[in-house]
Amino acid sequence: MREKNADVLVISPHPDDAEFGTAGSVARMVQEGKEVIYLICTKGDKGTEDIHTKPHELAQIREKEQKKAAGVLGVKEVIFLGYPDQEIEETPQFRKQIVRQIRKFRPHLVITSDPYRRYIWHRDHRIVGQVVLDAVFPYARDVWAYPDLVKEGHLPHKVKEVWLWASEKKDINFRSDITQTFHLKLKALRCHQSQIKGSFSSEMEKWLCTRAKNMAQKEDFKLAEGFHRVEIGW
Repeated sequence: MREKNADVLVISPHPDDAEFGTAGSVARMVQEGKEVIYLICTKGDKGTEDIHTKPHELAQIREKEQKKAAGVLGVKEVIFLGYPDQEIEETPQFRKQIVRQIRKFRPHLVITSDPYRRYIWHRDHRIVGQVVLDAVFPYARDVWAYPDLVKEGHLPHKVKEVWLWASEKKDINFRSDITQTFHLKLKALRCHQSQIKGSFSSEMEKWLCTRAKNMAQKEDFKLAEGFHRVEIGW
């Protein structure tokens, strides 16, 4: 099987999480000529307060919104694993699916949610973050971790770098310049109309702008996204 090499694999728990966490950085990397792939783990089918919107209807809406948002950023491929919200678990099957995608696209960089928040945090975010870290090391690397994947043509791969979004302030050790792409982050977020509407839209933009300015205070650029960055030196 011919692998589809990509520079960056963004693994998101729900539709819209990647836009909050890393959209400005993704847009900048795409502009620099990097190939970025989105992998969305859940359907987003429970993300509503409207009792009249059924889960299967919301899942279809959110898939369309996510594809539109990815298009704004220049991400050409979005993969949906299709797990129901709040039902994702740390299982060998789920980990193997993540390993398959890492070996398939062979990214230099993997970006996902930080599982180590010390206060209330959506369990889908915790589980996805942890499973991705385990998939990166050692499972994607080791030939005998999933020998059947090798038979499928998905050879072992060593990811060089991981960025975790939504890290606690003390854990942020890398700030990515999004000064020239912040407007695309906002535009991509506006695509998620089922989640971002009414007064929340303007409040969200003010909050994101303030946060991006604060994140860049000690840098030589104006706006930033913050991550816990891990370089993997095997």
